[in-house]
Amino acid sequence: MRDGSAERRGRKPPVWSTLSRCGRFRLSPGAGPVSHEAHKAAAPVSVGCAVLTISDTRTEATDRSGRAIAELLAGKGHRVVSREIVPDEPDEARATIARWLEMADIDVVITTGGTGIAPRDGTYEVVDGLIEKHLDGFGELFRWLSYRDIGSAAMLSRACAGTAGRSVIVALPGSERAVRLAMTSLVLPELGHLVGQLRGPVTR
Repeated sequence: MRDGSAERRGRKPPVWSTLSRCGRFRLSPGAGPVSHEAHKAAAPVSVGCAVLTISDTRTEATDRSGRAIAELLAGKGHRVVSREIVPDEPDEARATIARWLEMADIDVVITTGGTGIAPRDGTYEVVDGLIEKHLDGFGELFRWLSYRDIGSAAMLSRACAGTAGRSVIVALPGSERAVRLAMTSLVLPELGHLVGQLRGPVTR
C-alpha cells in the first residue's frame, strides 16, 4: 500500500513515511528508521585529530589545555596527528586550520583559546569563517554546562563547533577546566559519531 493511500482516506500516514519523504532519514528496503544508537554503533572508534592552541603567552611547557585535549583524545583511542601553538593572530590560526583540513589523516580539528570577547580574542571569527555547517547545539550545551559551573559568566564564551567538508572543527576556551568539561561531556561522547556522519549515512 502506498503512503498516500492513508492520506486519501483521511488518516495520517505513518510518521516514518512522512519523515522519509522530508529527508529526515534514509531507509533501506523493508527497514525502519536508523536510530542514533545504530549510527553510534557504526561510528569509527578511532579518528585522526589535530590540536591547536591559540595564545600569545602559552608555550609547550605551559600549554595545559592543549595537553589535556591531546591526553583525553589518546585516552579514548583517538590519534593525535598534530599539535601546535600559534599566537592570537587570525591569519596564522586560519592558515594552520586550513592546512589541517586538507590532510586526509585528520578528521577533527580542536582549538583552545581565543573564544572570549577580549580585544585579542579572534578564534570565533576564524573558525566561523571556515565552518560550512554549524553545530549550534554544541555551543548551547557547553554554555548550559558552564552556567551550572560558573554562573552567568558562561555567556562570555563563544565556544563553537561545525563541519568543513568531511572534517569536524571544535573551538574551545583556553581554560583547562572548561576544556575538560567540554571534552568529557560533549566532544568525546560524540566524536566518532560526528565523523561517521560526515563519511556517509548508515543504512541497514
